[in-house]
This record gives sequence, C-alpha cells and structure tokens, in this order.
Amino acid sequence: MRLYNTLSKKLEEFVPGEKTVRMYVCGPTVYDLIHIGNARPFIVFDALRRYLEEQGFRMVYVQNVTDVDDKIIRRAQEEGKAAEEIALFYTQEYFADLARLGVRPPTYSPFATVFVPKMVEFVEALIKKGHAYVVDGDVYFSVRTYPGYGELSGRSAEEQLAGARVEVDERKRDPLDFALWKQAKPGEPSWPSPWGPGRPGWHTECVVMSLYLLGETLDIHAGGNDLIFPHHENERAQAESLTGKTFVRIWLHNGMLTVRGEKMAKSLGNFYYARDVVKLFGTEAVRYFYLSRHWRKPLDFSFEAMEEAKSAVARVYNFLAEAERIPAEVNPADPEFPQFLAKEKERFHAELQDDFNTPGGLAVIQEIIGEAYRRNDPGAMRQAAQVVRELGRPLGLFQGEGASAELGKLSEELLDLVVELRTILRKEKNFALADMIREKLGKLGVELRDSPEGTRWVLRT
Repeated sequence: MRLYNTLSKKLEEFVPGEKTVRMYVCGPTVYDLIHIGNARPFIVFDALRRYLEEQGFRMVYVQNVTDVDDKIIRRAQEEGKAAEEIALFYTQEYFADLARLGVRPPTYSPFATVFVPKMVEFVEALIKKGHAYVVDGDVYFSVRTYPGYGELSGRSAEEQLAGARVEVDERKRDPLDFALWKQAKPGEPSWPSPWGPGRPGWHTECVVMSLYLLGETLDIHAGGNDLIFPHHENERAQAESLTGKTFVRIWLHNGMLTVRGEKMAKSLGNFYYARDVVKLFGTEAVRYFYLSRHWRKPLDFSFEAMEEAKSAVARVYNFLAEAERIPAEVNPADPEFPQFLAKEKERFHAELQDDFNTPGGLAVIQEIIGEAYRRNDPGAMRQAAQVVRELGRPLGLFQGEGASAELGKLSEELLDLVVELRTILRKEKNFALADMIREKLGKLGVELRDSPEGTRWVLRT
C-alpha cells in the first residue's frame, strides 16, 4: 500500500514497524457540536482504519479530546458555567455524533486534562535538554534548537513568521517560539507545576498523549491539512527534540470541506452541524459523499451533492434488496461470471492500495452492479450482491438493509403476491390486466423486470 506522506511530499510504501499499526488522529476541542466539515477526517480515517484491519493489521487507534482550551474557557464565560461543565457536555455530544456518522470508537480517547501531570514532566525534560525556557511562569519551546523545523509544512523561516500568527511577546527569545505551558489567569482552570500554576499549550497536549499511548514512533499521524502548521509542525519539533527519534513514519492530511469554494468554518458562519446533515440525508449518504472524493482534495458541500450521495446509496440498496431475494443456490448463467467478480475485487483493492483511492473503489462497486443489471441474470445478481457487501464493509457502507427495510416484511410479501398474480394473468393471456398492474406499480415507484427466469420487483429512487 502506498500513501502520500506530507513530510516527504510524495507517495511512499506504507511499512508499519510491526503487525500492529499505531495511528493517531487529532480529535475535537469540545466547546461546541461538531460541524459537517469537522466530520471529514473522522470518516476518512475511520475508513482507512477499517481497511487496514481488513488487511490483517491490528490497529491501536488514538483520537484525543481537547477538554481544556481558550475556546472552552470563552464559551464557559459566555454561559456563566465552569469550563469543566462545558467540556463534559460537548464531549458526550461528540461521541453521540461519532455514532451518528457510523464512526467506530477509537481504541483510546484520551482527555487532555487527565494527562496534565505527564505534560509537566514532558516540559521539564525539554527544559533540561535545552529546548525550552521559562519566562515569568510561562514556558516556551525554542524553535531554533530543532534544525528540522519547517520540513513538514515546507515553509521558509519568513513564511513561518507570517503564518504562525504569533502574539507580540517581547519576552520570547524568538518570534517563532511557541508556548508549552501558560501561566494561570484569574478564573481559568489551572494545575500545579514547577513554574507555578497554569495549563499546557495545545501543541504539547497532543504530542504527550500520542507518545504515552503509542510510543516514541507512530506509524500514522493524521488530521485536516489546516493542522499541518503550526500544530503538527510543533508536535514534531517537540517529540523529536526530546527522543532523538523519528516521531511519525507517515503524515496524512485530508483536504478541507468548502462551501462555494470557501472553507467551512464556525468563524465564517457557513457551517452545518453534522447531526443535522445526518438527520436530513442519513449516515451512509454522508459517508458516501466523503468517500466519493479523494481524501486529499478539497470537497465542496451542497445539499444538491448530498442528495446525489443519498440517491447513489439508495440505488445500491435497491440492487441488494432485489438480488438478495433470489435464492442463494441459483448460479450465474455464465460460468465465467465469478472470474469477472474476482478481477473486480482485485481492482477494488488496487484502488485502495493506491493512496487509499476510495472514489476508485466506489466506482468498481458501481461497475459490478451495472454489469449484473446488464446481464439480467438472477444468479449473477445474487453473487454480485455478495461482493458488493464484502467490498462495502471496509468503507462502512452497504451493510444494512436499506430501502427494503423501509418496506417491512409484510409489504415485501404483498409485492411478491402481486407479482405472482400478474404472472398468472400473463399465462392466461390477460395482458391488459397484467399491464395495468405493471403501470400502477410503476406509479408507486416499483419497477417490474421480466426475464426468462421470472419477474423481479425493484424500488426506483
């Protein structure tokens, strides 16, 4: 499998250190509900995790919860509540939203506040090694002591200064230096430290949790491409300065979700909460929407695009509902059809092995369905349905009952009865009444498909 490594700026063969893959994905800052743009890395890297597990790897998948941050403190002040209360409420809502999105729970979901003592130890070690310094209760990382700074983002020193959005602080030795520990302010949460009460910086939180839970070298570190600089650049600088080892083998960064070409963001007001989009279109439509575009490319959100994704998912389920009513013992008329399916499965895996190209994988699934319909062969349809289920599994798609579940068992049996009645009418050459049944069902969204083996019904979308 080859994946695009943000650090090397090229596709690299993915070779984990062992059969267990250690993967860290940046999680939420819990001050509000997640919007649909926040959901992209959660869904994309959930699918990558599922696929690697299907390939036989054991995954240790860590996704943090940032439960102490300036945004949480501001929200608490606005609502007249404790920061801990805000963080707890939105943490619970975050996990509820992950379930709505069909995202499997991480192996570990570390809370930043639980690891503060470890963060204090980490900062102390950086100071002892000469990579950090204390100023009036604040602790800063000395960027110039790490020669590799800027390699991940590909930014020059001038671009780093322009992009860091650093606050003017004459106490820092260098404008690029960033906070590892912030001195306590009145009314804010704080913890004891050798430099006085305070709280950790955001960049320090993630690096300590990942090192503690996954070891000194991670196989994969992933997140949105807005985190490359300064967050991931700063994580890498801290970890490698302390351990002297490669922090991450492969860095993965997904493209941003946009609205009419502009990044979706709460600060811009052009966002939709993830739970509202799921309620409107369904879990699998949201997943299909994201996986139908390459994970590294930007993706423009619209309700029209979501309707298309919902329709695409419904068409697959309609095919499955039709094919799975065919008895399992019915074989394809063409004895070479299983070989066709085997080649399509190889193509599917080749697409996902090539930089996790999920759009290519979904295209293979659609081609299998199209070929099964073209042949109009019940046995071929039944076998194709089994393969569609199999290939959809690592993507978190097509494992439910879809449209047929909405009908209910009684409705299916009634439709089967109407089809049987129409077959009897055709045998009796009562074509007028048989055609009227077909026409009436068509108006209700039920299409009848005649073949030498009999008649099948399918729901139209």
